[in-house]
Amino acid sequence: MTSWMPWRVSKKDFKVIMRKKSIIGYTVGLPFVMAVAFTLVVQNDVVSANVSDASLGLSSLAYIFVILAAILPTSTAAYSIVGEKVEKSLEPLLATPTTDGDLLLGKAIAAFVPAILAVWAGAMVFMAATDYLTFRVFGGLYFPSWVPGIMLFLVAPLASALGIQVAVILSARVSDVRGANQLAGLMYLPFMATFFAGVDGIFPFDIASLLAIGGILLLANVALFFLSKATFNREEILTKWK
Repeated sequence: MTSWMPWRVSKKDFKVIMRKKSIIGYTVGLPFVMAVAFTLVVQNDVVSANVSDASLGLSSLAYIFVILAAILPTSTAAYSIVGEKVEKSLEPLLATPTTDGDLLLGKAIAAFVPAILAVWAGAMVFMAATDYLTFRVFGGLYFPSWVPGIMLFLVAPLASALGIQVAVILSARVSDVRGANQLAGLMYLPFMATFFAGVDGIFPFDIASLLAIGGILLLANVALFFLSKATFNREEILTKWK
């Protein structure tokens, strides 16, 4: 694996990310902050509801971690190209025989791994606390179950990959870190729309619907990966960015 070029690119990016305390704090800290906040919501509201309302509320809260998975890695991914360009660390990499596909995949891996691990860890904290609080409501453990499992282990990784793809494409087209980050942050909008549709009962948080979302995200990821390869222009980045 150490000779696999995307992994070599990822290892380089991991070292850069470790020096960015703000990105680390945001990526690692936010899921745990949200886990605590959601636990308080469960304690105050969901526990007092009837079983069906409680189930809907818990599914909705679990889906928030999908939204986090979509937006958390965008800061890292947006920085991955434009940030390195600003700091003059991208040109030596672009001048190597590394293919565009290897470069983009490596940077995507570097953004994906910390974010999805943080999301899963935060979700585990939330689920454990929720099970403790709702054991009497359900007469047993609500987590783990199929719906949140599909959310976390299928939809969330695909949502994270989609956010990364969009951020990488944007970071290769703009010359300002903040601009790339702000534009990539808009990735939360379609996922928030799904969340509100679920809360209002318009969109059911069930296995079939989540698998459909997963299929759509998979197709979108494949399309965006090929689009990013087609639009990535290392010569323009090397010669025209100021």
